[in-house]
Amino acid sequence: MTQGRSTGRQLLIAVYAVFAVAAGARSAVQIATKLDEAPVAYLLSAFAAVVYLIATVALRWTGPRAFRVALGAILIEAVGVIVVGLMSVLDDELFPDATVWSDFGAGYGYVPLVLPFIGLWWLLKKERLATAD
Repeated sequence: MTQGRSTGRQLLIAVYAVFAVAAGARSAVQIATKLDEAPVAYLLSAFAAVVYLIATVALRWTGPRAFRVALGAILIEAVGVIVVGLMSVLDDELFPDATVWSDFGAGYGYVPLVLPFIGLWWLLKKERLATAD
């Protein structure tokens, strides 16, 4: 593995880890202090945190199983940010408070919208390189 690919992998893992912690900490506080105000939004953010955590761990490991787990987590993330993003834009009353994926991740600089596609690109590129060897 070249240094550039190793650095890219480490950066991707770091971003997923940061999002796992950020989404997890935020949702934990919201669930603990005001769950009755917007339970769906806060539980969706907790779900997103779990997805980010699974992606982080799976991206850290190598092999076919790690690839499948990472691919599944990142696909769930992509669908989640698109569906929740669309729902929140079309009907802002669905989520009385924002989730990580609301408005396509606007509260996080749209990184939640871009991240799964970078992750998918990296995974599929890595898989293509592995099968070419």
